[in-house]
Amino acid sequence: MSEKSKLKIMIVEDHPIFRMGMSEMINREKDMMVCGDVEDVAGALIVIEKQMPDIIVVDLSLKNSNGIDLVKEVSERYPSIFCLVLSMHDEYLHAERCIMAGAKGYIMKQEASTSVVNAIREIRSGNLYVSNTIMSHILTKFRNQPAALHESPLKTLTDREMAIFQLIGRGYVSGEIAKHLNISVKTVGTYRERIKTKLNISHSGRLVRQAVIWVETGGFADSVSADRRIL
Repeated sequence: MSEKSKLKIMIVEDHPIFRMGMSEMINREKDMMVCGDVEDVAGALIVIEKQMPDIIVVDLSLKNSNGIDLVKEVSERYPSIFCLVLSMHDEYLHAERCIMAGAKGYIMKQEASTSVVNAIREIRSGNLYVSNTIMSHILTKFRNQPAALHESPLKTLTDREMAIFQLIGRGYVSGEIAKHLNISVKTVGTYRERIKTKLNISHSGRLVRQAVIWVETGGFADSVSADRRIL
């Protein structure tokens, strides 16, 4: 098959080894080729302009940016380009959020080696690709409100609040978060207070600990047990 007729895939992933493995796996498919692999949103936008890929495989958690920001921008500026999101975090928390942002598929990172090629083909065919569990969850949620009990409290956070929560978990202080997101330190402080209120967290130390737990494990613990694990 000529390169012109192959499906062009771009990978946005900040772990070089994982990015390399993903590229090799996709390039083994006779009808696919990786047209670019980058580590952040800024690099992705440059490659998109040059290569115009058919599908972008993007990690939700990137070193200097947030994958969902890229999903939103691509869905608005390039509606013919489809996004497939990878994540190590709880699919109940993120899959629906990513689909609402414009992604056409969502898979857990640990399943990528067995699922990513099938996901790409499904998305290219015009189908939505999520796990059966998530599809059932989404359909059930639309059928009968209110949502199920025991949902993660992180679901109440907006996309910007989630981005700040993630940066806190990565060790960023308010000044660094402000610079990273191009907002004021005062605005970061306002967001931090909103996050604390929504998560029922009483002070900043617990907020940092919860954020670290989430970044490292993908889970959300109650404040008391979190304190016991870390202190």
